[in-house]
Amino acid sequence: MSTPDTGALDRLLQERQADRLPSVAAAVVHKGAQVWANAVGGADYDKGRDATPDTQYRIGSVTKTFTATAIMQLRDSGQLDLDDRLEQHVDGVANGTPTIRRMLCHLSGLQREAGEMFVTGESPTDDELVASMSDVEFVLGPAQAHHYSNLAFALLGQVVARKSGLPYMRYVDERIIRPLGLTRTTWTPRSPQAQGYLVDEYARTVWKEPETDLAGASAAGQLWSTVEDLGRWATFLATGADGVLDATTNEEMWFPQQMRYPDAWDEGWGLGLMLYNQGGVIYGGHGGAMAGHLAGVFIDRKTQTGAAALTNSGTRGDMELFAISLAAKGRELWPEPVETWRPEEEPPAEVRAILGRWWSEGNEFVFWWEGGALKAKVVGTAPGRGETTFARDGGVWRAAAGRERGERLRIDGGQLIWSGYAFTRAQEPFKA
Repeated sequence: MSTPDTGALDRLLQERQADRLPSVAAAVVHKGAQVWANAVGGADYDKGRDATPDTQYRIGSVTKTFTATAIMQLRDSGQLDLDDRLEQHVDGVANGTPTIRRMLCHLSGLQREAGEMFVTGESPTDDELVASMSDVEFVLGPAQAHHYSNLAFALLGQVVARKSGLPYMRYVDERIIRPLGLTRTTWTPRSPQAQGYLVDEYARTVWKEPETDLAGASAAGQLWSTVEDLGRWATFLATGADGVLDATTNEEMWFPQQMRYPDAWDEGWGLGLMLYNQGGVIYGGHGGAMAGHLAGVFIDRKTQTGAAALTNSGTRGDMELFAISLAAKGRELWPEPVETWRPEEEPPAEVRAILGRWWSEGNEFVFWWEGGALKAKVVGTAPGRGETTFARDGGVWRAAAGRERGERLRIDGGQLIWSGYAFTRAQEPFKA
């Protein structure tokens, strides 16, 4: 296979930086491999240092995906349940009624910030964070609507620490960052790093921004990283990794818990993941913002094509949508292969007997054998809609993916019984 011309990606990067951003670094990954990376602009004007793909930037709220991964690890080990209340795992916390699930997907109703730390410049200690819950506001009722809360994720960091017996940062280092080989992902900056700037909108000059230590709120946004590390992180978000997070748990994190704007289903939330619907393709990941830095990392889980984008500007650079635009271009440059069709192995006799067309509730279905699996779909539905893949579960067939997932399929004489409905070879009305 010939190597794609990545000039279009270089051009997108150059155009993004030219729109008054000190520097932009970006990378694209496909099927677990970095297929492109580049950087344009100044990482530090005082030191005369240009940005490279190995330049560290602050990734802000992308940290939340690490926190969410830690929570899911603890759930998988039986130390908590997602529908537990916060107060069940943080002793003595006031107003601890939000569930862990609602905190992960911003449905807790908790106020946005941990007090006024971004007004005073003073970050809370762990103890101060928990104590501040005595004065917390619930700005919305539980599950009433989306409301982004850094406070919720700061508190989830306390859950990680108290359930694991390790400080939050140490836990994430030992259980997530090191096992995945993210050597340039750290809690404090490591050279070469980008100086954060604020670009003056009219004078076209820049101010230096401070490097804020979030202290007790670190689980909401403390990390620094590079686009190369974040490319590896994007692949992890799409697939999971042995010894870190099981693939089935990873899939659970992608399941939508809410739609941010119910009248426009273009942005939703899974368990700690932002989900963007762009032209029918779902990109999962997260954005990040801290003083002088903006970040975005997103991936299409189906094709495992994703991108990371970082800038050392605190304004003007929407790195979330820029990362998605790079991932979309990556899908064009590295399309899914067209597989050569070959005849299937003969299916089991019981499967052979049920292949073909069936009817249920007045709708026509077709059952077929493909790739060693029994499949079905509602006739006339668009690709990816109304389809089911079945798997053997002991002595029965069960829907393993798609429509009516988890429901049993059984053969009863000349009928199929699936999820409590009869399927017949000819169209029939319901029985009286």
